[in-house]
Amino acid sequence: AALIQATGDMALIGPNCYGLINYLDNVALWPFAHGGSSIGYGAAIITQSGMFSSDITMSQRSLPLTHMISAGNQSVMGLEDFIDVLCESPAVRAIGVHIEGLQNVARFEQIALKALSLNTPIVALKTGSSVIGSALTVSHTGYLSGANDLYDALFERTGVIKVTNPSQFLETLKYLCIVGAPKGNRVVGFTCSGGGATMLADHGETIDLEFPEFSSQKVKILTSLLPSIATVSNPLDYTTPIWGKPDLTGPVFETALVESEGNATILVQDYPAKGLDESKLYYQNDAKVFAKAAAMAGIPAAICATLPENIDEETREYLIAIGVAPMQGIHEALNAISSAALWEQAKERILGDPMGPLKLMAQPKTLSMMDEATGKELLSCAGISIPDGRSVNADMAVSAAQEIGFPVVLKMMGPKLAHKTEAGAVMINLADPQAVANAVKTITDAVTRYDADAVTDRFLIENMAPAPLAELIVGIRRDPEFGYAMTLGSGGILVELVADVRTILLPTSREEIRRNLNDLKVSKLLNGFRGRAKVDLDALSAKLLSLTEFVLSNSDQLVEVEINPLFVYEKDIVAVDVLIHSGETS
Repeated sequence: AALIQATGDMALIGPNCYGLINYLDNVALWPFAHGGSSIGYGAAIITQSGMFSSDITMSQRSLPLTHMISAGNQSVMGLEDFIDVLCESPAVRAIGVHIEGLQNVARFEQIALKALSLNTPIVALKTGSSVIGSALTVSHTGYLSGANDLYDALFERTGVIKVTNPSQFLETLKYLCIVGAPKGNRVVGFTCSGGGATMLADHGETIDLEFPEFSSQKVKILTSLLPSIATVSNPLDYTTPIWGKPDLTGPVFETALVESEGNATILVQDYPAKGLDESKLYYQNDAKVFAKAAAMAGIPAAICATLPENIDEETREYLIAIGVAPMQGIHEALNAISSAALWEQAKERILGDPMGPLKLMAQPKTLSMMDEATGKELLSCAGISIPDGRSVNADMAVSAAQEIGFPVVLKMMGPKLAHKTEAGAVMINLADPQAVANAVKTITDAVTRYDADAVTDRFLIENMAPAPLAELIVGIRRDPEFGYAMTLGSGGILVELVADVRTILLPTSREEIRRNLNDLKVSKLLNGFRGRAKVDLDALSAKLLSLTEFVLSNSDQLVEVEINPLFVYEKDIVAVDVLIHSGETS
């Protein structure tokens, strides 16, 4: 605090940092020897780790750099401030951020969207994982969606590319800086080895890259250009008889790429080590005509070494000079292509459907759990259907059941019964008055054994909802850093079993909710599994959006809403079990 006060209006990096390297202007405020270079454009990198920033400058990846900033403790200048300035520079083609934690999530959202609008990709390596501490320890969504899920939701909301390791961090930045983002996920691959072609195809399939088949006309032409031992396919092994002969490989590359369905192309080449480089010319011959064909086709091109170290510095710099990204590692290269393509799609989606800024709220000073009957009445105001039910004492349970109509469900309600099933406080499919009377005693005995202090004389008796097409868990909770977040997932007993969840920061849109629903494993049930009826996803998304808007409009009171399970039918949803926490912030 004293440092911040003494700094005044000065822009201060750190403390506890290595400082700043400006490669464009050849200026270094840096305490040690460092590597790295610039070719007039490249990546600006901001890290919260001093040693990692130094490591990156020493890397043997030929990533062109514009800036290296070691942010340290961010007492005055934070990650968001650096991004705010750097994304405006035409020389900065991508920004890499190593994040341990954000000091101002709302401002990061604002600045990340600014970078997106300026066509500057952000690649994030997020390290450190923990479940965010909260007073809400009784809900499922409180632990299903922890810190990592909230960061993932933030990155998805703002178009930030998330990577999981340092190599992928650098390779993704390199690809984006040198060749840019492809317009789609269709790739044309080339190798001079059947094994390399298989490696491309195998990993590409796992990350949803497509290798479209060549048209019949192209197959005919390629067959005439290739040796008889070659099989025309994508990825294409053009085989060694024509390897290194540009008059033969050039027409193959041009035929395959020009006017093709590919959005990007990749050639696998592992260059010989020093001392074994008499064949290097042959590799360069193919690289040169490959680059020319990709330029004619107008699509991003990469040459990838199967093993990261099998592409020397001289080759890397040569490839960059001819407009090809020198990639190191098949998985890293394909992951970079996939991430870049997804970023391009996300940019269009996010900028075309603005959702408004995050709504941050102070943590409540008091916190209380609504009983389920009150909570369900509140949800009905938000347009969520609830079972026909009554809040009664034990003596009234049988008459209330007869009024509602059998079969019914009986639940004991109380402040210590957040999870009724665990306490034995629920009985279902009660078909007659005697069954209801017996259930009252059975539940009371079970809860007494569970916790005698949890026993009450307050019951909720409801009409038993018919079997749904699917069960969801829907939770909306308030986080002090990220604001409100909605968790969607497989509900009922599947919650802990499969942990099939997606987290969306609020406010959101109907389209975003639908997209996340389709990313769930339970989406197979929603979309008509094995001939069953399909759920109207537009209607479901609209109802869930209304729920988020209801919670946001009552943010002065509502801290968390959880529905588990939410029964989903073709045209409607029913909140079967509800847990709501309210709190006062003033």
